[in-house]
Amino acid sequence: METMIGTNNWKLILRRDGDGVTLLRAATCDARAALPETLFALPVRALGDHALVPDAASVEGETVTIAGAPCDAPWDNRALRELSLPHSLRAAGDYALMNCRALETLRLGDRHIDWGVGALMNCRALRAVAVTRCGGEPGDAAAYFSGELSCELELSILGREGCEARLVFPEYWEEYVENGPAHHFDYQVHGMGQPYHQAFRGKTLAYYDYDALWRRLISGEPDGAALRLAWWRVRYPAGLTADAAARYRAYLDAHAAEALLWLLERRDAAMLADFLRLADPDADALRAASARARELRDAAATAALLEAVRRKGAGARRFEL
Repeated sequence: METMIGTNNWKLILRRDGDGVTLLRAATCDARAALPETLFALPVRALGDHALVPDAASVEGETVTIAGAPCDAPWDNRALRELSLPHSLRAAGDYALMNCRALETLRLGDRHIDWGVGALMNCRALRAVAVTRCGGEPGDAAAYFSGELSCELELSILGREGCEARLVFPEYWEEYVENGPAHHFDYQVHGMGQPYHQAFRGKTLAYYDYDALWRRLISGEPDGAALRLAWWRVRYPAGLTADAAARYRAYLDAHAAEALLWLLERRDAAMLADFLRLADPDADALRAASARARELRDAAATAALLEAVRRKGAGARRFEL
């Protein structure tokens, strides 16, 4: 067994495959962890079948331990909430992440990966995926995850200059209902999210098709997903037309009180400042938000909101980016 010093704790069983490494087993005690990009000067190319499954049976291979900060949790991936996969990854075997039930966020490179059967089975907490551009052309990571997951999914696309887009794919669920008289089962889809999860041309996200679904979404029973979707499209306007931007801003203005309370709970001063610049909340919404900011003892947010109230009273102009 070889021991290395690293940022995170890992117990690995691996196989060297000439020009790369396959991780046959990978177990951590950390809640947030990144698998290594290279081992023995070779890129990590693949995850084997059942590679991160909690308590997966051991397999034959080379054993490596990576020691990070001391950790008291069991080394079984059950506490793993955020996982970064190597950008060099090209394949993930069958059931590679199955039963990682605490996993909420997955980070990886935006390139083609051959995903095995049931790779995300029972990853029921997974709600956020961040993909980083690895080259000039977009990969197919967005298409894969939006197709695999029917839950509400927040997908971030990261480029050299930071976040390029953050997209919400609303939830939907499917069921088969027995139709006794007809002696068959009827297929039913619930929720407004299925068309969003399918807003791709080939494997590339079609921003125009995605934004064209907006009226349909809010004509149903929009929940917080609509608010989050509108905000992230305005905040990171990749591929956003002027007409679509106007529709999203109108919705944010009409739901400004709710939006401000959501932003306050995130404790993100920069995002709150962006909202006050990009949207046009009325004075009542600003006062309610400032009262909540005081309850949260958020001095910076309270000051920004009270200043916005003052400007609103003075009839200040609204400036667009």
